[in-house]
Amino acid sequence: MGSSRANAFRRILWVALAAAVFVADQVTKAVVQRTIPEHTTISVLPHFFNLIYTHNAGAAFGLFSDSPAPWKTALLIIISSLLLVMVIGVVWRSRQLRWETGVGLGLILGGALSNLFDRIRLGRVVDFFDVYYRSYHWPTFNLADSAIVVGAGLVVFQLLFLE
Repeated sequence: MGSSRANAFRRILWVALAAAVFVADQVTKAVVQRTIPEHTTISVLPHFFNLIYTHNAGAAFGLFSDSPAPWKTALLIIISSLLLVMVIGVVWRSRQLRWETGVGLGLILGGALSNLFDRIRLGRVVDFFDVYYRSYHWPTFNLADSAIVVGAGLVVFQLLFLE
């Protein structure tokens, strides 16, 4: 397989990964919305992990969710869209990306698209993973948030340790 064919194949895989993250996140959110009443806690691993159906009208991990600003949702949609265009541009213009970067960008793209889709459709994002220890709770999150964090971690790892 020639170099340009191999790069095209890798890009197709990264787009497929982004699509898989998008679909998986949307399906899990739909299941949570249908099966768990809002703000109901279901213990999965006591003293560590719950499922709880919540909405996040703010940015990642609930940042700005309490802000009453009427333009908040529009601003978050614009910023998310601009960041997505940047990620797509990096993937499209890069002649050769390491697999860590490609997979990381695919995860970021799928997660960001799914959360953006929620924000456009609902004005907020559905969250449901609740990780905690005693009284210390990580902000509630979803599969898309997890994909974004793992993807960013892969990109940062590649930049710091493999360049």
